This record gives sequence, structure tokens and C-alpha cells, in this order.
Amino acid sequence: MKAPFWKRKSLAEMTAAEWESLCDGCAKCCLIKLQDDETEEIFYTDVVCHLLNTQACRCTDYPNRAKRVPDCVVLTPKNIDALKWMPETCAYKLVAAGQDLPDWHPLVSGDPASVHKAGISVRDKVVPEQGIADDELEYRIVDWADG
Repeated sequence: MKAPFWKRKSLAEMTAAEWESLCDGCAKCCLIKLQDDETEEIFYTDVVCHLLNTQACRCTDYPNRAKRVPDCVVLTPKNIDALKWMPETCAYKLVAAGQDLPDWHPLVSGDPASVHKAGISVRDKVVPEQGIADDELEYRIVDWADG
């Protein structure tokens, strides 16, 4: 039996469809993050990009997200290692490090909702950024987002 593509291929070798299927739909990358200027430590908040559908945990304008949200980071095989703020559970980060996908990942479970059932996604944990002032963000830091 042939090993799954994420065990056989590097991120750079994957087709566009394979690359996109690695996304588990947790939407943690869509969380608004804060960085301590002195320590460079990253803090996740429970506030998400205004383009995120918080129930589906998917971008409502994925093809145009980088145009509509200038600080949206488009993940690529070339930049994934440099993005230290990506959560430890991120499939791109795991595969780049030569690790396997967790049991709750939809590619492993065969169930697109498994990421939500496992409590890994942001579903029911976040608020959209509209109406949240920048000076309120520090009071919205959460500790569940990186694991």
C-alpha cells in the first residue's frame, strides 16, 4: 500500500490540491496575534479576521484574501518555516518538520468535521474583529490557540 502523499512528498513537491488539502480547517492562522516588542513572543487572541466564517472556519473570500486583508500571510512551502507564529498543530508545520498528521486531521480521519469534534478549531471560541478596538486586544489573549 502506498504511503499518503504527505509522507511521500515534501511541501514543495505537492500539487496545489494536495497543498490545500493539508489545511485542517482549524482557522488558528486567522486569529489576530500580538507580539511583544521586547521578547518577540507571540500571543494569540480570540479575535479573528473579518473574512473568516467562524462556524465553517474558512475564509469567505479565499482567492482574494491577500488583496482584501493586506497583512494576511499566504502560506507557501518557502515561508512556512519562517512563520514561528503558526500553531504547533498546523499540518504544514508538522509535515515540514517530518512529522505525521494527528488522528483528528481530516485527511487521516476521513471526516472534514473531525478538527471541530476534537476541539482543535476556533469554532465557538472566537469573535470577529469588527467592533474590537486595537487597545482591547491585549485583554483578549487566550492560551488554547497554540496546542
